[in-house]
Amino acid sequence: MEIEKQRGISVTSSVLQFRYNGYCVNILDTPGHQDFSEDTYRTLMAADSAVMVIDGAKGVEPQTRKLFRVCALRHIPIFTFINKMDREARDPFELMENIETILGIKTYPMNWPIGCGKEFKGVFDRGTRKVLAFESDGRANGVKMVDEITAELGAPEMDELIGAANHQKLADDIELLDGAAEEFDLDAVQHGQLSPVFFGSALTNFGVEPFLKEFLRLTPPPLPRKDAPTGDVVDPCSEQFSGFVFKIQANMNKNHRDRIAFLRICSGKFERGMEAFHVQEGKNIKLATGTSLMADDRAIVDEAYAGDIIGLFDPGIFSIGDTLCTGKQHVQFAGIPTFAPEHFARVTQVDTMKRKQFVKGMEQIAQEGAIQIFRDLGSGMEEVIVGVVGVLQLEVLEYRLRNEYNVDIRMQTLPYEHLRWIMNDPDELDPKTLDLTSDTRCIEDLKGNHLLLFGSPWSINWAEQHNEQLKLSEFGNLTF
Repeated sequence: MEIEKQRGISVTSSVLQFRYNGYCVNILDTPGHQDFSEDTYRTLMAADSAVMVIDGAKGVEPQTRKLFRVCALRHIPIFTFINKMDREARDPFELMENIETILGIKTYPMNWPIGCGKEFKGVFDRGTRKVLAFESDGRANGVKMVDEITAELGAPEMDELIGAANHQKLADDIELLDGAAEEFDLDAVQHGQLSPVFFGSALTNFGVEPFLKEFLRLTPPPLPRKDAPTGDVVDPCSEQFSGFVFKIQANMNKNHRDRIAFLRICSGKFERGMEAFHVQEGKNIKLATGTSLMADDRAIVDEAYAGDIIGLFDPGIFSIGDTLCTGKQHVQFAGIPTFAPEHFARVTQVDTMKRKQFVKGMEQIAQEGAIQIFRDLGSGMEEVIVGVVGVLQLEVLEYRLRNEYNVDIRMQTLPYEHLRWIMNDPDELDPKTLDLTSDTRCIEDLKGNHLLLFGSPWSINWAEQHNEQLKLSEFGNLTF
């Protein structure tokens, strides 16, 4: 996206694939910027494992908490890489406590840092009992790797390698870890209850390859998914092809005005030109071309398997959460939940003669999952309320409408911070009859679902306490 190049930040999630030691690894890279979009949450619904990268100086940041929550809901493995140890960093014990206290997950350090910043000497691998020594070569992207040395703590060669003081502190730290830390439990790791922790420096590539090797050893292969109507498990090794759309991106190539649906393959084999049943549309469609997506680069995919991510050209028939499959017994995966926005604004077009472009642009960007569109009860599209997860997405919306749809807009931020879906059946509850505070507003989405906007947590408590029949949810279409 052009705005990403201009600002030097990631706004949307990206996909890349590489092969290593006989493994095919698909990476769903989520933005590190704190103002990521809801697209980032949805991307995590396609992942089988998560890697949580934490700044050694900052510890757990607000955006990390938000993303962790989605991973925890799905009970997928969560690996932690504590980065930037070649800079000044917090005490490693303090960082471990920070993760456990804020995120509520137990940790197990797979390796342990020896010093930090200018005194960073390397890491001690608790499994192999070896030291991987670090020696900077003075460049921002390079590091000299010293051969691994068997870490006989107390041996004279260790003093020569890392210094006597570091050697003694390392021995004390490892003794404490071996005696008091959590026991390693692979089953707990694979159910998201225990996070293996690694220390290193990604910028200098230090500790990255050892992490990758351990990650591939511990992480499970593509996980099975459930057929929502029957509850039956769909085996990834099944010959029956199946997959679901978790992301849609329009105008990735501005010259072609294209629209790409990102498909997560869950079972079977994709072959170029194959036919598949589009469950939500109720008909067979031809998957003429699949593409691999690597930043701005694309390549035609002739075949792909469970766990792979491919891009499909979307003429407007796909929506987020759609299922594609083959075979006589059609499967349908659970829809992807809608996550509550945290920032809201009233949006109108400047030129009323461009209403058609305005509506088209708003609807297409909303279909991508970057924004959510709401209306006051009974109103039209002349004036809408936009909800986003990160405030930057409001700027992205304005930029894209101007550059991709030639529409200028007026935007007025609204004083709401929380949104909840009303889960009651419309026939049993009229939202107009609810007893609400003055800073609460009843709205509807484009599908006619009723929601409430709140100005504070206190207003949410009021609504729940003064309307006993009211059922609220932080998620729309919650199915996991």
